[in-house]
Amino acid sequence: MFSTVISTLKALFPAPEVQAHCDGPCGVYDPSSARIAAEAVVSMTKKILDLQHPEGGDTQAMASYQNTVSRFIAIKEEQAQITKDELLILWTDYFKPVHLEKYPDLHDTFWKAAKLCSACKVEVSTQHCQELMEAVQKIHNIFWETKSRDVSWYTAS
Repeated sequence: MFSTVISTLKALFPAPEVQAHCDGPCGVYDPSSARIAAEAVVSMTKKILDLQHPEGGDTQAMASYQNTVSRFIAIKEEQAQITKDELLILWTDYFKPVHLEKYPDLHDTFWKAAKLCSACKVEVSTQHCQELMEAVQKIHNIFWETKSRDVSWYTAS
């Protein structure tokens, strides 16, 4: 009986058909969060490379060094993962087939950027950090071109 009433109501008052092209409103997507996280990866990589290994048998200095390097590594890996997550959201949720027509290397660009995030997690490489920043910049520029906006790339000093 109840299902008959529901069916009748649905027939009398059908829900309007809606369409959406994104998982969320277009205004929620922005590559800046990927850039900020990638900059943290660069910063932590430089800090790791700048750390001075303590000489001699000072156990307190060695413990402090190991604590600091462990924290820097954890932050670097976390930020590389955040960069990857932010890029993958843009790749899978924002960019559509129409964008591939204009940017035929879009999939390759994102795939390589994601691979660089992984490389930055497992390595301490300023070269891969620089390549990651360049990839994020390229994605940033493509993103804003799709919105017909020129947003200058920010570079931290």
